Amino acid sequence: MCGIVGFLDHRTREDKKPIIEEMMEAIIHRGPVSAGHYLDESIALGFRRLSIIDLAGGDQPLYNEDRSMVLTFNGEIYNYQELREDLLSKGHHFTTETDSEVLIHGYEEYGPNLLKKLRGMFAFVIWDQKKKELFGARDHFGIKPLYYTQMGNSFIYGSEIKALLRHPDFNKVLNKKALKPYLTFEYSGLKETFFKGVYRLEEGHYFVYREGDLEIQQYWDASPREEEMTLQEAVAAIEQAVEESVNAHKIADVEVGSFLSSGVDSSYVAALLKPDKTYSVGFGEHSYNESREAKMLADLLGIENRSLLLSGQQAFEEFPLIQYYLDEPDANPSLIPLYFLSELASRDVRVVMSGEGADELFGGYTNYGFNSNSRLILKIGEACRKLPEKMRHSLANLMDHLPNFKGKMHLHSTLKDPSKSFAGHSWVFDEDEADLYLNSDYQESIPVFDIVAEYYQKAQELSDLKKMEYVDLHHWMPKNILLKADRMSMAHSLEVRTPLLDIRMMELAERIPTKFQINEYNTKYAFRLAAERHLPKEWSQRPKLGFPVPIKDWLRDETYYQHIKETFSQDFVREFFNQDKILQLLEDNYQGRVKAQRKIWTLYTFLTWYDVYFLNDGRKPNKQKF
Repeated sequence: MCGIVGFLDHRTREDKKPIIEEMMEAIIHRGPVSAGHYLDESIALGFRRLSIIDLAGGDQPLYNEDRSMVLTFNGEIYNYQELREDLLSKGHHFTTETDSEVLIHGYEEYGPNLLKKLRGMFAFVIWDQKKKELFGARDHFGIKPLYYTQMGNSFIYGSEIKALLRHPDFNKVLNKKALKPYLTFEYSGLKETFFKGVYRLEEGHYFVYREGDLEIQQYWDASPREEEMTLQEAVAAIEQAVEESVNAHKIADVEVGSFLSSGVDSSYVAALLKPDKTYSVGFGEHSYNESREAKMLADLLGIENRSLLLSGQQAFEEFPLIQYYLDEPDANPSLIPLYFLSELASRDVRVVMSGEGADELFGGYTNYGFNSNSRLILKIGEACRKLPEKMRHSLANLMDHLPNFKGKMHLHSTLKDPSKSFAGHSWVFDEDEADLYLNSDYQESIPVFDIVAEYYQKAQELSDLKKMEYVDLHHWMPKNILLKADRMSMAHSLEVRTPLLDIRMMELAERIPTKFQINEYNTKYAFRLAAERHLPKEWSQRPKLGFPVPIKDWLRDETYYQHIKETFSQDFVREFFNQDKILQLLEDNYQGRVKAQRKIWTLYTFLTWYDVYFLNDGRKPNKQKF
């Protein structure tokens, strides 16, 4: 695991060297073990390494046989051994035993078609000296990050935006259109980032840059195709796939630990992996502390569990640093426990497994249509799913005009047209409401449902559930879930692996019928039954909690209320928001007149991030004092 950076321009090698070294220094947390770079008259490539598989020749850059191609790579290729054997049979000569080297020889042999053969998480670039051409690619799901920009006479790229900021041609300008969608999503929702002109290479895509021209192509996309199968067949297939994936993901020359919450996903992974150590965090109150249940399961499995009890003071002290590592503002409260959980695990191990991906692949969110406590309502909802699509959507429109009744929310979510009602799981500010708080310069942006419309267009032949999963696969996961997992772990030089989010797991999930994902019994129905073969029922059937964080309590605590009030009162805030209105919102929440903790947290997050990256020029902040 590591980080990569680079740029193309017409500077001399001597002038390029201090620039690439400064860019590499900006992401030293991604690879503190070693570093390397390559320079020629066209390009500078840099690499930082966190040694996981300590095979001969692990340092980069790596070269092909005649050294006409140069590689830097961030990630892990889980099927590299079989790819290596294939390439050896075709006459390629290897100088290392690493997974990295299969990429450069594979690209020589197959070109971009290599990407369709890879199983892993990756972001890599290959410089072809003969063609003067740069090739870059990102994994199927976007587990590993890659950003790029063209500024001045330079094409600049890297694993994190903070490295791009160190290039002398970088012109740091806030992307005004990013703020309004952020207030709805609570994370950066556009293809262009919060930095004007900086883009993320999308998941499942590659680029070719040559002589100032950038071409981007998609090489993979999900293609759900539900197949006829029995419930027993679905459960057996999931069980087999999870076992195989956990085994594939545990290859390392260092100890592999596991995150462990009270939920089924991380519990299932830990039960199969059986690591020496698992790691959990929680806050003091029981409803915010999953570490107790995690410890109980670890004891049942005979696995050591190490846990950390967090406080509000720790969270606020480190919060500017958390936003620094993220590069862009993200108000998902689970970032806080994940940051401290990663620090805890990093004291012992360099690799952990986590449970991301199962919800999006196997139907794990209540927003998908399982948000009622009434078994009768759930049964009615299950019957409604079998109605023709147009009839369902018409009934949902009719229900908009009916008075409230028990189960209306669940039935409406089951019947509704998701392309007009579902844009993700973190709906904070309605767009009209956001305009009440934003100054006029920041009210213009792409409407939220226009942002996700392209995904619904591609998924129009799928069931409503599969449509929502497809949207999450391309929006919620890469822009929020996977980004926070990468950044919070790499902040502590820790590699997180996600065996439930794997191309082989995806190929199975595409075939699982909707009726075995969500029904009147539970979310992730077939997946939970597979997990139940390895876990007590109490864990396999437990409702999803995520990382519960007590921001509601913090915002009614005098100390933290005063801190946020001080933030909201600063002069720079008036650039973005109606200052009187956000201060009134904070006061009303503090006095208990409204419940607005998520809105306040989203505003506070953006202002904290802006302070770090613009008022303090992106310098790594110190802890706040309380």
